[in-house]
Amino acid sequence: MFFLNMNYLFEAIDFVENPLYERIIFDISTKQYSIVEDFFNQEDVEMLRHSLLEKYEEDAFKKAAIGNRVHETIVKSIRGDVILWIDEHKNNTAEALFFNKINHLIGYLNKTCFMGILHKEFHYALYPKGTFYKRHIDTFENDDRRKLSFVCYLNNEDWKPENGGELVLYLDYNGIETEKVIYPFPGKVVIFESQIIEHEVKPVNTQRLSITGWLKTR
Repeated sequence: MFFLNMNYLFEAIDFVENPLYERIIFDISTKQYSIVEDFFNQEDVEMLRHSLLEKYEEDAFKKAAIGNRVHETIVKSIRGDVILWIDEHKNNTAEALFFNKINHLIGYLNKTCFMGILHKEFHYALYPKGTFYKRHIDTFENDDRRKLSFVCYLNNEDWKPENGGELVLYLDYNGIETEKVIYPFPGKVVIFESQIIEHEVKPVNTQRLSITGWLKTR
């Protein structure tokens, strides 16, 4: 569970409050997920979309697997996306912008909430028409370091709900399961607790683009 520690307001003299990050912290501490419409602006999204498509055209993507990088298995009946891991130390302008924003968020979370985020991993994800990702959770029996899951959508501006590809979060409130349906409109960011929230990607009716990743503890 994600806990909010308010003592930082009195302990950090040089602390400058970030309203957007505070909203993310409040959301996750109260409902285990946060949806942010304005984490990246339109220009940022266009740059990242161009970077993804350029590398996809270079045939750099590979079929996504289930399991972590140590124990990977490709199962088409479970997920159908293709991915490309992003190397922070070998990035282009768009990716440098992306990691700068992510690192700033990590620093804020560690300073204000003592989360102990020390590592991160991100990849581009492209879902071809007709693909999906069945219900699952973002943690493994042999690796429980993932703390927060992070998804940033890079679809075109004219994306419509009928294009499919919704992210569905399965939430448990006092033993009652509810579903939160999130449409992958461009620029939208979803952050949720990796070890708690099961989720799935519904079948897509057209190509669906995103960056997906995890903020990890030691």
